Amino acid sequence: MAFALLAELAFSRPAVARDDFTLAPYMAAYEPSTVDERGVWMLADEGERQLRDSPLRIRDGGLETYLRNVLCREVGSDRCTGIRVYAVEVPTFNASMMPNGAMQVHSGLLLRARNEAELAAVLGHEFAHFELRHFLYGFKNRRGTTDAMAWLTVLGGISNTPVGDTNFSLLGSIYQFNRAQETEADLLGLKYLAQSGYPAQSASEVWQALMAEADASALGRKQKVKAKYSAGFFDTHPASVARASYLATEADKLPPGGDARAKEYNDAIAPYISRFLAAQMKLNDFGGSEYILGNIAERSGWTGDLLFARGELYRARANPRDLQQASEFYRQAKLAGYAAPELDRNLGLSLLRNGQSDEARIALSAYLTARPDASNAKAITALLAN
Repeated sequence: MAFALLAELAFSRPAVARDDFTLAPYMAAYEPSTVDERGVWMLADEGERQLRDSPLRIRDGGLETYLRNVLCREVGSDRCTGIRVYAVEVPTFNASMMPNGAMQVHSGLLLRARNEAELAAVLGHEFAHFELRHFLYGFKNRRGTTDAMAWLTVLGGISNTPVGDTNFSLLGSIYQFNRAQETEADLLGLKYLAQSGYPAQSASEVWQALMAEADASALGRKQKVKAKYSAGFFDTHPASVARASYLATEADKLPPGGDARAKEYNDAIAPYISRFLAAQMKLNDFGGSEYILGNIAERSGWTGDLLFARGELYRARANPRDLQQASEFYRQAKLAGYAAPELDRNLGLSLLRNGQSDEARIALSAYLTARPDASNAKAITALLAN
């Protein structure tokens, strides 16, 4: 009872008919009419140009087309007309929309979503902010303040420097929303789910998985498991425990929905898994990364890509027992068909650090045979000479 009361007090909710999940007729994208509004659109257009040309954008293989199709399935073809979707290799869990209709989707979200329905729930939530024009209300509330000047400085910096993870986060800060708006977008997102045929509980399940990952990250860092979670994006999102709870409660009032389209999702992101995992390993989050690997393995089994990434994870932590375990994962990855020469290099380095010189020499020699012109070939040769 106390938890339910806390959830009710923590979040203001828009007045919506709980027994009617029919979407209102969609109005075309809003066109700015004042100087201030044209200014924020100008910033969004510049941000989209940088996003479009960013080296982090994933252009190959039709991934962006797939993401746009998922969005259209979630919100309806009338709503997604004119929306541009950009996939970017940023390992954090995030997606966001700009007021001009451009959406960015981080590789970290694609790595963590367990099926198409969970991805659709996140994309639908971000589209709800767009449909409700939250960015415009937020801008009007902030205009004339020092924040507006800070935004101009941020976009000025983005326009003159390569776009990276930090700049994407700064760009997102321009369109951050308050907690009441987050809840309003959650509830409209549930209406999209009701019309799409995806399982109604998908939105709640996203947050349950994020909480489990947060627990795993904390344990991996030998920290206490948190009793209260935050989404981590400027702390404007509702706490994850309460959010998962009210999303589950509201979803119970929806038609249950059908196929989560897990196979379709796995097939769509399979060509990118190795790339996404490599970016995740760089976060130095042993517990969280191990949790993500386990989640993917539950769906696809321990493939060569997953085993190689697991070897990388253990090798980075580098305790003697971790190096021994990493070596075993590399061997398993090779048996599973992973054939990149870097496997032999990293296997050899792991074995060498644990004093297993004979097998290490075999692996490092195999690497040099496959990559004689590698930038580290001289260093590897020197190790073999000792």
